[in-house]
Amino acid sequence: MTEHFAKDSSGSCRSLIDLHVHSSESDGTLTPEELVDYADQKGLYAFALTDHDTVSGLDRALARAKGRAVRCIPGIELSTEYEGKDVHIVGLFLDYHSPAFAGRLQEFCDSREARNEKMAARLTQAGFPIEIGELRARYPDAVLTRAHFAGMMLEKGYIRTRNEAFEKYIGDSCPCYVPREKVTPADGVRLIKLAGGAAVFAHPMLCHLPLEKLDHLIGQLAGEGLDALEGLYATYSRQDEQYVRAAAQRYGLLLSGGSDFHGDNKPGQDMGCGFGNLRVPRSLLPPLEARAWHRREGR
Repeated sequence: MTEHFAKDSSGSCRSLIDLHVHSSESDGTLTPEELVDYADQKGLYAFALTDHDTVSGLDRALARAKGRAVRCIPGIELSTEYEGKDVHIVGLFLDYHSPAFAGRLQEFCDSREARNEKMAARLTQAGFPIEIGELRARYPDAVLTRAHFAGMMLEKGYIRTRNEAFEKYIGDSCPCYVPREKVTPADGVRLIKLAGGAAVFAHPMLCHLPLEKLDHLIGQLAGEGLDALEGLYATYSRQDEQYVRAAAQRYGLLLSGGSDFHGDNKPGQDMGCGFGNLRVPRSLLPPLEARAWHRREGR
């Protein structure tokens, strides 16, 4: 059993987890090391580092977590598309050094880089010069996202707030927006399975699909090997949570949960507690971990 699966030996009574967290390796503002420190400070039993389409921060986070009371779960959040809507698939307990997984993930990164080049060109043509090389120099180790473009625009004085970048220029359907070449949610589930991980449909209510279509998608993904739905999430209403829990029961899926913490890029949405009312119990973790181990044993 690898180290990040080892049982907690600290004797700690820590009872809460957070299985959806982002670092500066994608569009969060804390480094992987700072996330470990923060999770430990907040008294979490475990958190999952789930950066967008990259695992580049996992080695650093796992190294920082050695000997600490908090566990770091290696994860990822994959960007996919279904009927024009963004659908995110989280992977937990990944064998992220698997060559097959790494090769497929590189295709995701290449697609994102091509999109970033086009978006930089559109912003420049619109009178907001952004050089992709400048962005890479400013964020040398990160997978560049629209949040990084917004940050650079703010630094250059092109906008007054980060939200203005999304509302006027790089948000969906805005003049400088460039859609990514998307993979399907089923592709995302298969990729997580390739890494021997547990596949989770992240914040399904944020897809804004009609409930009939959402239910159909959940059933389809369950048939592909989806393991869980994110049933506890920072922005869910009571009705949202009830729907997701019922859907999980209907399709024989586990539950996961997380804050979707991004640091200063999502003000007020804090690790471990969301906007103050999120509590993800430690009891959700063992069944997800077991799914990942059974998947690896069957490879």
